[in-house]
Amino acid sequence: MTSFQFDLQRFAHKKGVSSTRNGRDSESKRLGVKEQAGTVVTAGSILVRQRGTHFHPGLNVGRGKDDTLFAKIAGRVAFERKGKFQRKISVYAVES
Repeated sequence: MTSFQFDLQRFAHKKGVSSTRNGRDSESKRLGVKEQAGTVVTAGSILVRQRGTHFHPGLNVGRGKDDTLFAKIAGRVAFERKGKFQRKISVYAVES
């Protein structure tokens, strides 16, 4: 007489899943040029948000403590060169 031995095993339908260590990132700072050349702006308008002086302030443009450039007067925006490598932004009053 032969005897058979059954080896029944139940397997999981899914592997054990661990949590991921990804999924966190800092919020974007929305840096960059906010007003293009030739645009008419009001006094106090933000022209560029930047880290460091990528653009330097020119005529009628102020620089905030976080290096943001803003218009001191209402006028037209102009991007200019300051020496060989530096760039500056100026605002010139428009005649009405």
